[in-house]
Amino acid sequence: MRLHRLELSAFGPYPRREVVDFDALGADGLFLLHGDTGAGKTTLLDAVAFALFGRVPGARETLKAGELRCRLADADTPTAVALELTVQGHRLRVARSPEYERPKKRGGGTTRQPAKASLTWVAMPEGGAPPEGLTRVDEVGRTVQRLLGMSADQFFQVVLLPQGEFARFLRSETTQREQVLERLFGTERFLDVERWFEERRRERGRELRDQQRDALELAARVAQAAGEERPEEPDTTWLDTLLERVREEAARTVAAAGAARADQEAAEAELLERRELAERVRRVRQATAELAALAERQDEVAAWQVEHDAARRAVPAVAARRALDRAEEAVDQARQEVERATAHARSLGWGDDGDLRGAAARSREQAGELAGAVAEAERQRADERRLVELADRALQGRQQVEQLAKLAGDLPALVEEARAGLDRARAAAALLPGLDARRAELTAALRDARAVPKARERAELAATRASEAVDAHQRARERLLDLRQRRLDGMAAELARGLAPGEPCPVCGSAEHPEPARATEGGVTDADERRAQSAEQEAQAARERAQRAQHEAEAEVAALVERLAGRTADALAAELSAVDSEWAEASALAETAARWEGELRDLDQASRRAHAQQVEAERAVSAAEAQHRELTELVRQRAERLERARGEHVDVAARRDHLLALANTLDALLAARSALDAAGQRVTEQAQALDEAVAAAGFPDVAAALAAARPEGVLADLAERVRAVRDREAAARDVLAQPELAGVAPDLVVDVESAREAAELARRRCEEAVSAAAAAEGRGRAVAGLAERLRAAWADLGPAQTEYAELAALTDVVNGRGQNHRKISLRSYVLAARLEEVAVAATTRLQRMSQGRYSFVHSDVAGPRGTRGGLGLDVLDDYSGQVRPARTLSGGESFLASLSLALGLADVVAAETGGAVLDTLFVDEGFGTLDAGALDLVMDTLDELRAGGRVVGLVSHVEELRQRIPVRLRVRKARTGSTLELRTG
Repeated sequence: MRLHRLELSAFGPYPRREVVDFDALGADGLFLLHGDTGAGKTTLLDAVAFALFGRVPGARETLKAGELRCRLADADTPTAVALELTVQGHRLRVARSPEYERPKKRGGGTTRQPAKASLTWVAMPEGGAPPEGLTRVDEVGRTVQRLLGMSADQFFQVVLLPQGEFARFLRSETTQREQVLERLFGTERFLDVERWFEERRRERGRELRDQQRDALELAARVAQAAGEERPEEPDTTWLDTLLERVREEAARTVAAAGAARADQEAAEAELLERRELAERVRRVRQATAELAALAERQDEVAAWQVEHDAARRAVPAVAARRALDRAEEAVDQARQEVERATAHARSLGWGDDGDLRGAAARSREQAGELAGAVAEAERQRADERRLVELADRALQGRQQVEQLAKLAGDLPALVEEARAGLDRARAAAALLPGLDARRAELTAALRDARAVPKARERAELAATRASEAVDAHQRARERLLDLRQRRLDGMAAELARGLAPGEPCPVCGSAEHPEPARATEGGVTDADERRAQSAEQEAQAARERAQRAQHEAEAEVAALVERLAGRTADALAAELSAVDSEWAEASALAETAARWEGELRDLDQASRRAHAQQVEAERAVSAAEAQHRELTELVRQRAERLERARGEHVDVAARRDHLLALANTLDALLAARSALDAAGQRVTEQAQALDEAVAAAGFPDVAAALAAARPEGVLADLAERVRAVRDREAAARDVLAQPELAGVAPDLVVDVESAREAAELARRRCEEAVSAAAAAEGRGRAVAGLAERLRAAWADLGPAQTEYAELAALTDVVNGRGQNHRKISLRSYVLAARLEEVAVAATTRLQRMSQGRYSFVHSDVAGPRGTRGGLGLDVLDDYSGQVRPARTLSGGESFLASLSLALGLADVVAAETGGAVLDTLFVDEGFGTLDAGALDLVMDTLDELRAGGRVVGLVSHVEELRQRIPVRLRVRKARTGSTLELRTG
């Protein structure tokens, strides 16, 4: 994979479009990316990662998509990144834009700009035709990852080589190292295997515990069903004994129940026979007593029958008398109605002439002629009310027209005033962005101007401390070299101290030692050299820290002076005060814009509304006045006609009501006279019918017939009494005539109670015996069924226990426990193999950069307090021959080890993924910890990387690298945003 060109706009600290030509930068195979801290060096690497994968590496991965946009960019500048690269012979152009909020083109507020991505083929291997481009975000991501052959995490680790992460990886514990390796080598599937075994063991354990619990519960249910306590360890012997005892008890209770049932049947038969005899005696005794009581009431029953027959014969005479009474009442009512109708007709002006029908017809005819005049009178009253309403409406309309005309005359002056105020507010608002930017710039510049003196003091102090640290390191190094030389000079004596008679010499191999060297006074020991070496390393580390602090302090002063451009603090303060006053005045004036805009809208709406209302009011006044004139003439003409029609009455309706009332009264008088004549005729007819009914019933006169009459209720009661007596007598004789009562004496005594008590006792004994038998049989069936289930549960439990024991042992081995003596899990074992490959690959470069002193050593020894092993990584020091923890390395040595580890890991991951050849690499920071000699060794290693055609980009602010690397890309930082500058030579 080789990068050609990177384009970015409004991305990170870059507000405008910037272009990085990697072909020009990589012409020499090595280039430097440098600039001030925070200028945006690492952002260029983020842009490469974002173009390929749509995300950024490291701690910045948590940034939201909208936070990638430059806050200093213009609203019209889109946030976008485009990368042109060659991978596996495909030359591609990948472009991406993150999701962010941008100002709306119309109106206020913001709108969401969606994320976009595109992939275009510029050229294909062997000149083939390029396929169509891709525009879907997910398709672009899948295609880029397929061509690169590695995930985003792997790419970030093997192409962007973050030194800080590898330094932490070098010193980290097993858990942190395991997380990094898992992310790079994708060993999640082995973790899934470990989890699968753990889950299977938990599942099988739960199943086994459930089986054991079910078996114990079944044993408890068997014991409960048999009515005894369950033993602590139930077995088949206990179960067989229990079943036999339950069967014997069931057979005994069944036999006892059969005997009790036979005794109950005999007792119940005896009781039934005595109850039937007692019932026959009761029926005979009751019928005999009933006949004796009825014989004593024969005279009373005969009198009831005579009274009933006479009342029945008097019914027609009573009905005729009632009809006569009703006819006489009708005559009286008809006479009263004639008198009332006559008086009412006279009160209405009737002259008591004989022609009633003619007078009623004449009154009704006159009333009909007045029907139209009544309706016209109603319209007259409604039109009079309408005249009043029209007059009021016309008056109100004229007043409204005058008010609206006055309002229309006042509006133009108010509109002109509001427009002038709005123009002033908008002009002030237009000045605010420029004033805001100027205030921010002057505030920052004033802060920088006031910080210059202290920054210069810090730079001078840092320079003094750096000089002192260099001197101290030189002294420590000279002492180490002196001690090392003195130890070499006395090495013969040191070796001689270890000689023993008969043992071979480690130098010459001879077992004889005729003249062993003797130590001189003040000789140097191995401990002395180690102490001096430790002191030299501490001095070197202090020197590096002091030089870094000096460089940072000097860079801070240079940046402050460059940003001030010769301006003093007093001049900046005066200029800032003037701008603040101007900004406050403009801000106060700009805040009135919304108020003036609202007043203009209100005035415009009021003007349109007033004009429309004035036109409508004038139209309504004209219409009301015209209607009032027309209606006035119509009312006058109608009033003359109605005056003639009402005559001597209040109005036409009153005259018409009078005529109709007179006609109705005459009709009623005529009907009353006819009803009186008919009622007299009916009285004569009913008197004759009454005499005929009395004679036909056999009574001497009407009084006798009415005396014999009885109400219907009394008649029904007499008939019911006679019938009840006759029915009781017949029922009693029917009972005594029944065959089963022949020969039964009414005074016979039957003993039923003793038989009932004997039957009840036999029934209770039978129920108890049958219940005991049923319970015993049910208990036997329940115990037998549960026993079968218990035997089946015991049969299934043995294989399950064996299977669980095997699975638990295997799970412990896979997870680094139990019989796994190394205490390494399956996942750690795989990661340990990968780490061992990384250690081998990294050792080649580390030995070269450390001049053969250091090598990586992989360890699978378990850590303290049961920590799992397999991922240990130490360093072999060839000077001492001892294996050291990586955290004991000095700052410069740690950088060499981290760089070696990063390059070795990149080689292993690239080989593991089978991805594209990595022709472009970036090394991010860490060079500031190296001395001149170590820096030479690192540069030699990087030269080897580019010897095969690779392009290596170094990201650093170390000054010495600017002298060594001619091709440089500088990132300049300013308040308006960062920019790029390409330098060569």
